[in-house]
Order: sequence, then structure tokens, then C-alpha cells
Amino acid sequence: MEIRIGIINTGRELSFETPAKADEIRSQVTAALEQSTAHVSFTDVKGNSYIVPTANLAYIELGTEESRRVGFVA
Repeated sequence: MEIRIGIINTGRELSFETPAKADEIRSQVTAALEQSTAHVSFTDVKGNSYIVPTANLAYIELGTEESRRVGFVA
């Protein structure tokens, strides 16, 4: 699933693919915001970790959980 994260006062967004489900990401972010946690962390499909401060979150866009098709569709 693709995730896009907008960060306040930053011109670019953070974009990566993760093996986690949308519900997992949604509950992780919601819990971090409700508990006033300083940051939330994510791991992409390659094993890279991203730590994002919750105070600077502008938005989080969760993409579809389908994998992209390669080639031509008849």
C-alpha cells in the first residue's frame, strides 16, 4: 500500500510503499495523535524506517492496497 505524508513547512511530501494494511496505519496514527506521542514511525517494503513528528503532520494519504499491474490488460 502506498502512503503519502505531508509535513508542515516542507515543500515535498514523504511517499513510500508499506506492507501494512490501511487499518493498521490508520489505528497507529490515531493512537499516536490521541496519546500526544511525539512521533510515529513507519517501515516500507524495503525495510527502511521513517520517523515523523506528529506535531508537524499536515495530512496522511493512504493509497489502495492492490498491487499495480504490469503489462497490458486485455
